[in-house]
Amino acid sequence: MKRSEVNAALKEMEKMINDYRFSLPPFCHFTPEEWQEKGHDYDEIRDNMLGWDITDYGMGNFEKMGFSLITIRNGNQQMKDKYKKTYAEKLLYIKEGQYAPMHFHWSKMEDIINRGGGNLLITVYNSTKDEDLDKEGEVHIHKDGREMVVPAGTPVKLMPGESISIQPYLYHDFNVEKGTGAVLIGEVSQCNDDNTDNRFYEKMGRFPKIEEDEKPYRLLCNEYPPAK
Repeated sequence: MKRSEVNAALKEMEKMINDYRFSLPPFCHFTPEEWQEKGHDYDEIRDNMLGWDITDYGMGNFEKMGFSLITIRNGNQQMKDKYKKTYAEKLLYIKEGQYAPMHFHWSKMEDIINRGGGNLLITVYNSTKDEDLDKEGEVHIHKDGREMVVPAGTPVKLMPGESISIQPYLYHDFNVEKGTGAVLIGEVSQCNDDNTDNRFYEKMGRFPKIEEDEKPYRLLCNEYPPAK
């Protein structure tokens, strides 16, 4: 991705967050220049990859495959003695026409919440023992406290305010119901580790390679400079 694309995506997500009157923590507003002056008192943000994030899954076509997100809080499975949180929270932003591909998490359980905008579609499959898609088995889901059984490959619709619980080893993807518009998504989960706990059905990356065609608007969560 070009840095100009990253900057535009962050500003677009920021606008929707403001439209829905969701207030972000102060570190989400730090400029790249301000980050250069931050000391070890901000190590929790660096170590736990809090803040802005963009993914195009290494495919180079963000408008078709990818989305924007912010990790607001997170623990750290690799540094449990230092960081005690067992939970995480994210905001995600996905536009109509974008797609987040099929994947599961080995460890993380999460709730995905439609915080506002259009209708979110999450297609679900069980995993087989060899981590393939189970295209036959019925899928047990929990949607806002209601237990349901749906056929494999069902796109579960989440309208604004609705949520679904995603168990480990449950394959799922994300897209937006056509004609309903962009969605602001909440995620509440166990500790998140995007470096080790994503099992994509098709092999792909997680973080984009960035071509620097303009100055960054905000640093991404994997771009922070060392503590001063």
